[in-house]
Amino acid sequence: MPMRLDELDKRILRALQHNGRLQNVELAKEVGLSPSPCLRRVRLLEEAGIIDRYVAVLNPVKVGLPLSMFARIWLTAQDAETIDHFMEAMKKLPQVMECYIMLGESDALLRVVVSDLDDYRHFQSTHLTKINGIQNVKTDIPSQIVKQTYALPLR
Repeated sequence: MPMRLDELDKRILRALQHNGRLQNVELAKEVGLSPSPCLRRVRLLEEAGIIDRYVAVLNPVKVGLPLSMFARIWLTAQDAETIDHFMEAMKKLPQVMECYIMLGESDALLRVVVSDLDDYRHFQSTHLTKINGIQNVKTDIPSQIVKQTYALPLR
């Protein structure tokens, strides 16, 4: 059962989603608390697992990985062993940024980051087509990023 968040918790979370490097004094000022109760609330949010971790969001273009490709995967079967094998294989591939087991037409959806189309072709031929259990891969190439956010819409 999710922890019940009050408006102060939500203000803290919104601020940290916008800037995870905020010092406690700055965060407290932004959300209208004194530093000690603000720090106590942040620690409670961390202990409850609501704040999962803190990360740096990198600019993919500046680190040489400007392309995100979306690969729809069809597996040879939907039994637990095939799915488990596929999931474990995806966890080991650093190019796979996101992996979802799907309900619908395809069995899985991947977001893969690469430097260019040749890099993706190499990734697909050396990794995706070599994994037992993958029957078919169809790749979609986005032409433009309209919106990309990591902040959850807290109401």
